Amino acid sequence: MNTTVLLVDDHAQTLKLAGDVLAHAGHHVHRAASGEEALVQAANDWPALVLLDIQLPGIDGLETLARLRAQAQDRALKVIAMTASVTLADRARLEQAGFDAFLAKPFSVKTLRELVRRELGEAPA
Repeated sequence: MNTTVLLVDDHAQTLKLAGDVLAHAGHHVHRAASGEEALVQAANDWPALVLLDIQLPGIDGLETLARLRAQAQDRALKVIAMTASVTLADRARLEQAGFDAFLAKPFSVKTLRELVRRELGEAPA
């Protein structure tokens, strides 16, 4: 499949775990620890999918999403919010901001794989 996925989180453990899972599934994974770093990564190698933490140092996930959408122009982009904030109000706010899907932290490897497959339109394994 060789799809480019951008993983954005300021926690090294999340970057390692999720990155390894995505790489094992055949994706080309870029990692970023901040919103600013994510924007640079996306400009250099446009991803099909971004997994984006909401609470980041510097610009937060909501601002990073807005800037990614502005960079996208006519290019396709799916963005999954990753956050421990899981109330219905939080989910509604993220949906309204333009996220395509939501991944609650902590997440299971199975949930991560299934959500990424669904958002990329891949067949279930």
